[in-house]
Amino acid sequence: MESEQCDWSFRPLGDLVENFDFLRVPVKESDRRPGPYPYYGASGIVDHVEDYIFDGEYLLIAEDGENLRTRNTPIAFMASGRFWVNNHAHIVRGNGDAITRYLSYALTVADVRAYLTGSTMPKLTQASLNRIPVIAPPLPHQKAIAHILGTLDDKIELNRRMNQTLEEMARALFKSWFVDFDPVRAKSEGRDPVGMDGETASLFPDGFEDSELGPIPRGWTVTALSTVVELFSGGTPKRAIEEYWGGDVLWFSVKDAPLPSDVFVIQTDEQITERGVDDSAAKVLPVGATIVTARGTVGKLALVGAPMAMNQSCYGVRSRHTGLDYFNYFRLQRAVYELQRRSHGSVFDTITRSTFDSVKIVEPPIATGRSFDIGVRQLLHQIKLNLFQNSTLTALRDALLPKLLSGELRIDDPERFLEEAALT
Repeated sequence: MESEQCDWSFRPLGDLVENFDFLRVPVKESDRRPGPYPYYGASGIVDHVEDYIFDGEYLLIAEDGENLRTRNTPIAFMASGRFWVNNHAHIVRGNGDAITRYLSYALTVADVRAYLTGSTMPKLTQASLNRIPVIAPPLPHQKAIAHILGTLDDKIELNRRMNQTLEEMARALFKSWFVDFDPVRAKSEGRDPVGMDGETASLFPDGFEDSELGPIPRGWTVTALSTVVELFSGGTPKRAIEEYWGGDVLWFSVKDAPLPSDVFVIQTDEQITERGVDDSAAKVLPVGATIVTARGTVGKLALVGAPMAMNQSCYGVRSRHTGLDYFNYFRLQRAVYELQRRSHGSVFDTITRSTFDSVKIVEPPIATGRSFDIGVRQLLHQIKLNLFQNSTLTALRDALLPKLLSGELRIDDPERFLEEAALT
C-alpha cells in the first residue's frame, strides 16, 4: 500500500498529454458556413459549421478569457466525434501515462492562477499549460475515477438532451395549436386534425375570422396580455441584515434562469429566510407560476418548480384561470420577442406593467388551453424529474471528485459502487 500511495504523484501536464494545437484553425463568424459539426472556443460550443478538423475524443482547455480566473464554468471539457476548434482552446489527448477523461477531472481541481499571464485578459500559453502540476495515480486508478465520474456526467448529459427533446415536443404542439392553427385549418378543409381524438378536435372551430392580428380561429379573441395574466413583483431583503439571508426560501435572480430546454427552475444560488420575506417586498411564488426577467437581461423565462421568492428585476406571471400553467409558460415564450422589443429604459432595458398592456395576443377559449396543459403534462413532468435527478447526480459527483482525486477514497469495483449509489 505504501508503494502504491507513492505512485500518486504530481506531474507536469505536458508529460501526460499529446498536444494538437498546431491543427487548430480559427474561422471568422462571417466566413463560417452552417453545418452539423460543433465549432469550439474557450468555453465550449460557439457555433456549428459544415466541416470538421478533429475526429475522436479530446480534451479542450481554455487558452484565454476571464473564466480562467473566475472558474464560473469548467476550463477543461471533453469533445468527441467530429468537430472544429478555434485558437482560443488548447486541444490535448492523454498519452500512455494518462487517460484523457481522467485529466478533465484532474484539471477541475488544479489551481492554474500562477500559470496565467495578462493583466487585462488572462491567457494560458501552451508553455504554461505544460507546467501545470496534476495528480497522476496509476492507470487503473485513473480508469476507475474516470469511469465513476464519467458515468455520472454521461447520465446528466443524457437527461439534458432528453429535456431538450421533450421541450421541443411541447413547444411544437403549442405552435401547431395556437400559432399555426393546424387543427382549425384541417377542419376548414374537411379533414380530421392529425393525431387528435374527437373530443379534443371539437374544441377547435372549423374556420377563421379577421382580427387586428390577421385571420384567427372563429370565436377566439385578440386581447392585451395583461388582461389574461396576474403579475407579481419581487423584492430583495436588506443585504446588511444577516438574519435575512442563508435561510430555506429559494430566491430567484436572473443568474438562476434555466436553459430554455430545462423549462423549470428548481434551485437558486441564494436563499433567504422567512423573516427576509416578511420584512421585504419579496413574495413566495407558487409552483406553476412563470418568472420573467424584466430588467437588464430582459425576457428570460423560468417555470417555478419549487416554491420560491424572486428579486425586483423579475415578474411572476400566472394565468387568471386555473389549469393553464403550461399554456401560460409557452404563451409567454411566444410573447417574449414583443416584450423585449417594447422594453425601455435610460440605463437598462426594462419591462414594466404597461409593457404587458401593450402586447396583444390571440386568446383561445379556456377549455382549449386546459386541453393543451393536459396534453403536455407528462412531458413537462419528466423534464422536472430529470432536473431533480441531475441535481442529485451533480451533488454526488462534486462530493466524490476531490475525494477520488486525492486518493482519500479508493474504489476497487466502480460498477458495483455505481449500482449501489443509484439505489440510495
